[in-house]
Amino acid sequence: MIKVGLMGGTFDPIHYGHLLAAETAREACGLDEIWFVPSYVPPLKPNEPGAGGDVRLEMVYRAIDFQPHFRAMDVELERGGISYSIDTVMELQALYPGRAFSYIIGSDRVNDLSSWHRSEELAKLVSFIGVERPGEPIDQSGLPSYIRERLTIVEMPLIEISSTDIRKRRSEDRSIRFMVPEKVYSFIMRNGLYES
Repeated sequence: MIKVGLMGGTFDPIHYGHLLAAETAREACGLDEIWFVPSYVPPLKPNEPGAGGDVRLEMVYRAIDFQPHFRAMDVELERGGISYSIDTVMELQALYPGRAFSYIIGSDRVNDLSSWHRSEELAKLVSFIGVERPGEPIDQSGLPSYIRERLTIVEMPLIEISSTDIRKRRSEDRSIRFMVPEKVYSFIMRNGLYES
């Protein structure tokens, strides 16, 4: 069985924090591959994304082209509408049998898991990998047992980068160099993304 970690999100833009979380989870949990799945409309952030789906997918491709264990998947962008994880997992299981899927989630999102659309059903189909940052411990006590039983926590080195901050810095004409991979930086600059 091929073990695949799924990294969902807007990736608006993708940055080194996303890549570090993916690699940390891959190494700690013995995953064979990490699939980055840009959302069309994220259910928990309905006012995002800022850049279009094709642009965000292109940035993901540019960010991961050096890593043989990373892939970009456009299933949520192709499907359109609100990007519910349960729909994505069911579609990926049908398209790619023989794979065991795990969702990789930042510590800020782990406590939201029980509010995810059809979360109990999702927990029967996937396991969860909570990426814990130093100073941001994951508190499992408030999680239902069906999530706790399917949750593995891995510790990630501290890196304070967010897509929100990157967009804000660009709108203020401040540098984002070394916050995103060089190919993503060049793409953002060449296309004038996130300028005010």
